[in-house]
Order: sequence, then C-alpha cells, then structure tokens
Amino acid sequence: MLAKEVKTGTVVVHDGNPVMIVGISVQSPSARGAATLYKFRARHVVTRNKVDITLKGTDVLQEADFSRRDVQMMYTDTEHLHVMDKEDYQQYEIPLEDAEEQLPYITEGLEGMRALIYNDACVGIEVPATVELKIAQCDPGVKGNSATSRTKPATMETGLVVQVPEYIKEDEVLKIDSRTGQFLSRA
Repeated sequence: MLAKEVKTGTVVVHDGNPVMIVGISVQSPSARGAATLYKFRARHVVTRNKVDITLKGTDVLQEADFSRRDVQMMYTDTEHLHVMDKEDYQQYEIPLEDAEEQLPYITEGLEGMRALIYNDACVGIEVPATVELKIAQCDPGVKGNSATSRTKPATMETGLVVQVPEYIKEDEVLKIDSRTGQFLSRA
C-alpha cells in the first residue's frame, strides 16, 4: 500500500511491528521537484506506544495480518474487560489499562464495537465514532441564561464528564463523539 493511500485506522507494519495509524498530516513543499511528505502518528498495537512515521507519497507500507471482529461486552472485573465474538462466540479478555481510552464509552448492549485481533490474540478494542450515553448527573439550567451558548459539565452513566449546553437536563440520552469526548446532539 502506498503511503498516500493510508487512512486513519489502518494497521500497517513498521519496523517489523504492527502499528495503527491514528493521525495523518500532509506537507507539500513549495520547491519544484520536492516530494509531498506524509507524517503519520501511529500507536503500536501490542505495547500501545506512540510512533511517528514520515514517508514520501510513493513509499510503500505493508498491511499487517490483522482482523477486526464484531464483539459485545460481557462484563468487567477488577483487571479485565471481557468481550465475546458475535460470530463464533469466542471470548477475549483485554487488560483494563489497554482499553482505558475506550472504557468511558462502553455500555452494556453497545452495538458496533470491534475487537482488534493480531496473531489470534485480542490486542485492543474499537468503539463506534458516536455513542449514546445517558446523563447520570448535571446541574439544572438557569432560566434566562440560554441566550448565549454557555455550557455546563454533565456526568454520564459511565462516569465520563462532558460539557453540554445549559438547556440539557438530567436523564436525557445524548450522542457523544468517542474520538474527542464532545457533545454532538440529543439522541
């Protein structure tokens, strides 16, 4: 795969290790004949370390032997998140520290969750880009303060704290962007 064809979320091999591309920036030099540079921010799939890769658009990257499987959450204990493959019912356990970025967005019955499988082992989890969460606690809005776009903190059912507009009330279900942790809309 050419460097210019790589998209966010792709898993490639870099220095013999599988890395997932999490960010891309493109630099086009102004000098004639100079190649466009692609700077990738990647995360090592197994160790979770961040890796920076800079390539020309015509450089080649090898795709990793990697699969994504649809899973559903079963339960969490003190050390692991337990998920089950929806097709063959195989169970995987992921250490909580490997899934700590995704945990605030995972609820029972969450659809669209995927396990990242490398060499028959689950090395991570992906949640959908948007999730629906119920507000567990937030302060009431003050009447008359809705003319400006002020926000207030709201604690979701998973413990995630999100800044929401003042008109939002407790027990409402909201759409949250799982990549940024920002309020999108009411569900």
